[in-house]
Amino acid sequence: MSTVNTVVLGPQDRSRRTGWWGMVLLIVTEAMIFAALLSASFFVRANSASWPPAGIEPPDLGRIGVFTLVLLASSVPLFWGEAAIRRGQVGRLRVGLAVSWLLGAVFVINQVLEFHDLPFRATDDAYASLFIVITGLHGLHLVVGLAMSVVVQLKAALGWFDARRHETVTLFSMYWHFVDIVWLFVFASLYVSVRW
Repeated sequence: MSTVNTVVLGPQDRSRRTGWWGMVLLIVTEAMIFAALLSASFFVRANSASWPPAGIEPPDLGRIGVFTLVLLASSVPLFWGEAAIRRGQVGRLRVGLAVSWLLGAVFVINQVLEFHDLPFRATDDAYASLFIVITGLHGLHLVVGLAMSVVVQLKAALGWFDARRHETVTLFSMYWHFVDIVWLFVFASLYVSVRW
């Protein structure tokens, strides 16, 4: 009678799953898009007599500064929820996802209001078009992230996740944290640096 030896691999021995590599590829692709747009902004800015153009006041730094903190804070409950599901605590995951979603939604609502209050349109000049395209693209990424969060929250409510099975949570967290990090570059480039 032969025996079959089963080898249990530790976390360091497992290869990454297809979903993880897919998310990494998506993040790298999206990072390149934002890098290209921000580079274009700096290129046009370097070749302009004034930036923003004369007569255009950049958006209020105080208001967007507060909402930047709100967006960055949205990653904290997500970290907490992801750590909780690794211990099998689905309830804490659900709370973390919900709080993160609310903070992200508050940021998106502010962005819609900010766009409504802008003293320029995308067709006015290069500054206006770059500002609206870059911040609008980031906002679109947040809306996609909010939709993804709803799906993850629904799966959590239906009991799809436990301490061993939660890859969807990890992949969503990777995307959300990426979008938060991208905002730091957008904020520094389009809001802060134009006031120097």
